[in-house]
Amino acid sequence: MRDFFRTYPVEARLSVVLLLMILGLSLGTDTFLTLGNITSLLNNNAVNLIWAVGLLVVLIAGGIDISFAVAASVVQYVAAQVFMGTGGGNWAVGFLVAGLLGIGLGMINALLIHGFRVISIVITIATFNAFFGLLMFFTKGRNIYNLPDWWTDRIFIFERQASDGTWSELNLSVAVMIVCVVATWGLIRLTTLGRQLYAFGDNPEGARRAGVNIWQMQIVAFGWCGMMAGIGGLMQVNIAQEVVPNALYGRELDVLAAVVLGGARLGGGRGTVLGCILGVMFVAITQNGLNLLGISPFAFQMIIGAAILLAISSSNLSFGRLPRGATAVAKVGTT
Repeated sequence: MRDFFRTYPVEARLSVVLLLMILGLSLGTDTFLTLGNITSLLNNNAVNLIWAVGLLVVLIAGGIDISFAVAASVVQYVAAQVFMGTGGGNWAVGFLVAGLLGIGLGMINALLIHGFRVISIVITIATFNAFFGLLMFFTKGRNIYNLPDWWTDRIFIFERQASDGTWSELNLSVAVMIVCVVATWGLIRLTTLGRQLYAFGDNPEGARRAGVNIWQMQIVAFGWCGMMAGIGGLMQVNIAQEVVPNALYGRELDVLAAVVLGGARLGGGRGTVLGCILGVMFVAITQNGLNLLGISPFAFQMIIGAAILLAISSSNLSFGRLPRGATAVAKVGTT
């Protein structure tokens, strides 16, 4: 246990905070620690965690991507057109199409960052607006309801009926979330590419001199984030059973907050899948707990903002090192 606190200090502190929150909410409300609420939490936040592990890879590489939620909306709409034009498709085709479309959008970000030598946050702000503007222009804000049955049919990996007749269920998105989390862990921990991503994010110039391919790092990071965005968008349609062009707009900030809270450093070179999971859990449990306690939803944003400030100020990225971190981010786009 002592080694865990020493090796993963942010994740350890966040784990303690989560345990205290769970204990407090369990005592404060009789509905929090129930099977129905727990499964609901997992279902409602599966897509956010899929996006979070994609964003984690970008942050490890020293970049920032805020366009992934809008990219997911674009993937939803384009994929719906592809499926309707090719006779409906199936889940295998769905994951392939969504993944490839997401990778394509992620590679646009990587190409612009590398080509124009501009920091990633500026480019992704631009693509965020461009993607959303184009989506709303072509869709005119109309929803798509006529979707293939396989895409909208409910698939449950767990079902249980309580004595009062209520059901507790885990849907397919939770299973997909687990696969995405494991795949991301494998990428950053078990592959040479993963080690290069950490090295590049921590010291871009040193990594370049050591022979790390800068273009390859940007392609892997933003391509992976784009793929997770596409898969998350595919699963969101299965949950909502419709394509709504602007439904995912604004969710990127909650996901970014969760990943930063989990210990991913804004300057790059640090971050873990465990921290990512804990960060998403913190955001989800905070929001759920406030709802159950009847507290104003506006308090949620204040708490998340304060928690982010606390996470940054108490991590290795102290206020005194912020200029160095900003320089590292800038090098992602200018190297």
